[in-house]
Amino acid sequence: MLDLLLISALLPFAFGQEIPIFDEPYAPIFFDKPVYSWTDKIKMKIIAPSWNSNKNQIDSIGNSESHSIKISSRSHTLENYKFTETDTSSGVFTGEIILTGFSHDVDGDGISDTNPSTRGSGPTDGFLQTERDTSISVSFEFADGVVLVESVPINWNKGTIEFSKKNFYFDDLIEIKIIDADMNLNPESIDRISFTVFSDSDNGGLLLDAIETDENSARFYYSIQLTENSSSGNQLHSQIGDKIYVKYDDYTLPNPFSISDNIEIIDTAIIENPTAPINRISSNPVQLVNNLGSPLKSITSNQQIQIVGQIENKQEFNQNFIYIFQVKNSMDYVESISWIQGELSGFQKLDLSQSWIPENPGKYQIESFVWNSFNDFLPLSDSSINIVLVE
Repeated sequence: MLDLLLISALLPFAFGQEIPIFDEPYAPIFFDKPVYSWTDKIKMKIIAPSWNSNKNQIDSIGNSESHSIKISSRSHTLENYKFTETDTSSGVFTGEIILTGFSHDVDGDGISDTNPSTRGSGPTDGFLQTERDTSISVSFEFADGVVLVESVPINWNKGTIEFSKKNFYFDDLIEIKIIDADMNLNPESIDRISFTVFSDSDNGGLLLDAIETDENSARFYYSIQLTENSSSGNQLHSQIGDKIYVKYDDYTLPNPFSISDNIEIIDTAIIENPTAPINRISSNPVQLVNNLGSPLKSITSNQQIQIVGQIENKQEFNQNFIYIFQVKNSMDYVESISWIQGELSGFQKLDLSQSWIPENPGKYQIESFVWNSFNDFLPLSDSSINIVLVE
C-alpha cells in the first residue's frame, strides 16, 4: 500500500501533462495578421497548455516526427518546425517564418528581384517559398491521429500613393508616401522603390527612390521641394497653378490581373497661389480711342472705334488669363463679345484692344472681365463697366 501511494505521488512530477488530453484537443493556432503578401514575415502562436511538460523551463513543440508542426504553401513545406514556449509554464508557443515569394521582376528591368527558398527548423529561422493568390497552412499533430490546422491567405496588392495634403504652396515641403505591401521584399531590412515625380512645367521630372519607413512597414517615403530653376536632386521645376504628378509602376498586381501585368499608378496635388484670385491681376477701366490711338470725345453710329483695356500682373509668377470685352445696348442685349487669351509674366503690364462698330445711336454699356480660363471661370480682377453714348 505504501509503494502504491509513493508511485501516485511521483507520477505528476515525473510526467506532468506531457501526454495531452486526446479527447479534448485544445491548441488554437493564431497568425499576427489576417492576410499576408508574398514576402512577409509571418508570426504564429499556438496555445497548447497540455504541452507545457515542464513548468520550470521553456518547452518546445512540433520538432518531432510523432507530433510535428508543418508549415506549407501550395507546393513547399517546412517539416517538423519547432515552436518554443514564450515563458516557463505559459503554455503558449510561438514561431515565425519569412516568405520568399517566387522568381519575379518587380520593377520592369528584366531581372528577378527575389530569392525564393525553403529552409529552416524553427522557431525563427524559417524561409518558405510561396506563390501569388495562395494560402499558408500550419498543422500541428496535437496527439496521435489528432491534427489541428489553420490557414491564412497570401495575396498581391495594388499599390497606392498618398500626398501629405492635396494642395501646397510653392515653399511647402511636398511629402509623398507610396504604400505597397508586395514591395516589402525583405521584412528584416529597409527596402526602396523607384517612382517618378513631374509637373505641368516639367513633364520629364525626376526619377527618385522612396525609402521604406521601417524594415517591415511596406510604406515608402520621399519629400521634394519646388524650384523656379531646372529640376535636380529632390527639387522639381514648377510654378504656381501647376499640378504635381507622382507615378509608380506596379508589377505585383492582384487578380484579375495576370502575374505578367503592370499598371501605372498616378496621383496629383496642386500648387496653390497664396494670393486671393481676385487680387492677382489689376485691371484699369477701358478707354475708347480711334484707329490712331487718340481718345474719342464723341462717338457716332457706324464709326469704328477701339476698346482698350490695361491689365497688370501683381505677382512675381506667370499668370494665364482671358480678358473679355462685352458690349450691351440699352435693352441689356449683348451686341458684341470678344476675348483675348494669353499669359502675363511676373509684374508685367499689358494693353489689350478690340474693335467695335456701334450700328445704332443710343446708350451702351461696355463691360470687361479678367478670368483665368473658360474651364474654371475664376475671376482674377474686379470687372469694370463704362457707359457710352452713341450719337
